[in-house]
Amino acid sequence: MSSPQEILIIDDEPAIRRFLKSSLLAHDFEVVEAATGKAGLAALGSKHLALVVVDLGLPDMDGHEVIRAIRQRSQVPIVVLSVRDDEAGKVAALDDGADDYVTKPFGIEEFMARVRAALRHRLQQQGQHANLQVGDLSIDVLAREVKRGGQPIKLSRREFDLLAYLAEHAGKVITHQQALTHVWGPGHGEYIEYLRVYVRQLRQKIEADPQRPVLILTVPGVGYRIDPNAGQEGKN
Repeated sequence: MSSPQEILIIDDEPAIRRFLKSSLLAHDFEVVEAATGKAGLAALGSKHLALVVVDLGLPDMDGHEVIRAIRQRSQVPIVVLSVRDDEAGKVAALDDGADDYVTKPFGIEEFMARVRAALRHRLQQQGQHANLQVGDLSIDVLAREVKRGGQPIKLSRREFDLLAYLAEHAGKVITHQQALTHVWGPGHGEYIEYLRVYVRQLRQKIEADPQRPVLILTVPGVGYRIDPNAGQEGKN
């Protein structure tokens, strides 16, 4: 994972935007808000944009028009919010290119489930993995959860991003610069000591013996690699 994923909310109701924003932030997403269709389309350029939430009842543009305009420019997942509950409207939104349709009023658990499903589907289309298994660790990329034997391991946002990136390339050497650039962004490629701090923190949380790591291995002078066979034999 790289920088935090962003979700764009295009809705003219401030109360709805606040409601969604608080929930999305709690699930480690960044949120971009737009009260009009034009403002929403202008915000499409973010390279970290993971999903768009669109209300069909916008003040300046018809929501269906917004969906079609998004789809002409991007394959980002789209979840529609609408008070309209008619079947024809749902079919039209999906035909326009939306991935899912949520009718107002709605519960936040239902909404988050729809978001996860849309993101998972898009990852599968792109040939990426939504779930990773390394040794006895299970990594859920979309839920941003790490478990060992069913027991959750609490990681910070950056710790998770670093672990997921290494796990996605298990068995391969990831250079210091690659890890720093991918997780922290361009301009951080020289902060090697910063990366070492995070690797040490990760090892404290996921290695049985952090002083004798068998999962995240150091490649001296180069970077790190995750051993895909970790746990089968002790390695240093």
